[in-house]
Amino acid sequence: MWRRVATAALALGAGAGAHAIATSEDPARTLKICRHLPPRLLRDSVAAAAIAFDYQYSLWGLQPDSPAWLTAKHDAHLRSANRLQELCFRNGGIYIKLGQHIAQLEYVLPQEYVQTMRESMLKRCPVSSYEDVRGVFKKEIGELPETVFAEFDPVPIASASLAQVHAATTHDGKKVAVKVQHDHLLDTSVIDIATVDLVVNALNYIFPTFDYRWLVDEIRESAPKELDFLCEAQNSERCLVNFRKLSPHIANSICTPKVYWNLSTSRILTMEYIDAKEVTDVKGIKDLGIRPVDVSNLVNKAFAEMIFKHGFVHCDPHAANMMIRPLPQDSKKWFVLGSKRPQLVLLDHGLYKELDHATRINYASLWKALLRADQNGIKEYSIKLGAGEDLHALFAGVLTMRPWERVIDPSFGHLVLDGNNTDRSEMQMYANLYFPQISELLRRLPNVILLMLKTNDCLRAVNHALVGGSTPESFEIIARASSEAVFEAKRMEKRFFLYRFIIWLEELLNELHLFGMKLWLHYQQPRRILAVAG
Repeated sequence: MWRRVATAALALGAGAGAHAIATSEDPARTLKICRHLPPRLLRDSVAAAAIAFDYQYSLWGLQPDSPAWLTAKHDAHLRSANRLQELCFRNGGIYIKLGQHIAQLEYVLPQEYVQTMRESMLKRCPVSSYEDVRGVFKKEIGELPETVFAEFDPVPIASASLAQVHAATTHDGKKVAVKVQHDHLLDTSVIDIATVDLVVNALNYIFPTFDYRWLVDEIRESAPKELDFLCEAQNSERCLVNFRKLSPHIANSICTPKVYWNLSTSRILTMEYIDAKEVTDVKGIKDLGIRPVDVSNLVNKAFAEMIFKHGFVHCDPHAANMMIRPLPQDSKKWFVLGSKRPQLVLLDHGLYKELDHATRINYASLWKALLRADQNGIKEYSIKLGAGEDLHALFAGVLTMRPWERVIDPSFGHLVLDGNNTDRSEMQMYANLYFPQISELLRRLPNVILLMLKTNDCLRAVNHALVGGSTPESFEIIARASSEAVFEAKRMEKRFFLYRFIIWLEELLNELHLFGMKLWLHYQQPRRILAVAG
């Protein structure tokens, strides 16, 4: 086994390096980049071999699903997660992005991996020295930051996997946030993707049920876009335009920082500085006079509109990328129950996914069926989205985090997650039980749907921090946005009067269903308020 892993690592590394140099327009630069390959390749090979050996040795001779086997498997998961975490931090760059992605795949990957990555990857990102920052400015703009700006704080206010943010003041007195890409990251990203590919393929070779090669495909596609800050700036502006044109009813409640194009390049992004609280800072949000449940509902509305109506979706909505402040135009208005309305500030627009019309409507139709507990609809649209006839029930479970019996329960609150330990234990049990089938499902699904799963997981984590689970209101929000998208598509396709009349009847029945949901919500609301009051 050791020889196979070592041979595969060396062959892949040498082949990738030779191919890169031979096909490069700048062989000298590519050769310089390839200097980063040997240490990364060595670390990856050792980590992959250690993880593989740990699982084989720890589970050797134990009866599957026995108490001893389950304990040994848990311990192996935990040790391997720590090894992978250390590998990500030592290599940095794209590896940090991989760790952050793993941190959001709750109930899809073993919980030991998710929790280990979640506790560290969003808080321990690398920090570039100020000399490195000055070097990036010199390469990109031709001047140093202290010349470009009237004031530039050399200590970053935040750091992420690909960049860090500094506070600065322009020469005309405006306070800005300057996002500066980590030096050499653009050069090493090609090598990082190749070596990440090695780790995942090596583990899949040794453990065929561990098939997460789709993670590498997703990173390979998204990394170049995330490394181009001008692309991020365009996404930011397009996102805001979509809300103003397609969702004007909540457009004022959504904000993205203004971009200073004259002070931005592909590796430096200068934006308006916005003073706000992190979306999961419950105490800070309450101190602003805003209710956490209102924040949860606004986040759900924003992403329901993006997914089902805009078809242009921010796919990295973890806590560090969303902030909350009071709605600016409400500063002199009265507030319901003395609370202020929130405004959602969306940050880090590097990772977006565009849903084509058919995918968007099929996805909306699937959620409409899920909320109606419509078994035939769930099956039909799961198949259309790539899950297959045999795994449609599992797909529904992964989307909703509910077992099939709850998914097809006709009661209004059948999909509500309370976030309690019983819910979590139940879903972890199902994740462990159906691990091979989940791997197969993820292999089948197109990348755009995989990113929707990741987005759902991020939003669940935010809702859990804000209100302890999913609110009943969140499903009313999803029900309305998804059904509106479906009916709008039907009206565009069928223009004859009789069809229009039938669609009108369907919409009427849908409104009755939503009214029933509202009544149920009204019944649940007192308990929900008591639950979140503390």
